[in-house]
Amino acid sequence: MIRTERRTGRDDRKNYSGKHKTHGLLFLALTDVAGNLLWISAARPGRSSEITTARHNNLVQKLREAGLGALADLGFVGLDDEPKDPVVITGRKATHTNPLTTAEKQVNQLISSERAPVEHGFADLKNWRILTKLRMNPAQATMLLRALLVLTNSEITR
Repeated sequence: MIRTERRTGRDDRKNYSGKHKTHGLLFLALTDVAGNLLWISAARPGRSSEITTARHNNLVQKLREAGLGALADLGFVGLDDEPKDPVVITGRKATHTNPLTTAEKQVNQLISSERAPVEHGFADLKNWRILTKLRMNPAQATMLLRALLVLTNSEITR
């Protein structure tokens, strides 16, 4: 989620995220194993959940067509509906009545350790100071973030 300044009026309420307790726009991004950003989704209001945004962008179908896979956090549990050939691999969630076994905890730790270097790609994108002053609609924000993606990749490869 990219935090934004609150616009005046009732129109900005859709950009309020109860989870993060702030106004913003939600983007999904794909990176390679080294943490280099490859793709950014279209902007969605901050109140959208990550899994809904992934479904809106047909992320699973696009990954399947490209022959790629993805490691995701627990916010994407249930996204991939094909258990025999998953494209999006997530950890397991514990419930009050069904705690995690030792093996499931180790799998969650392994997925988290593989995802850790990837988070640097998101940090590189969020370092652009212009994003702290963002006060625009999602379509314009999408164009801005995709331009910043190109600039970030060119800056890193220098």
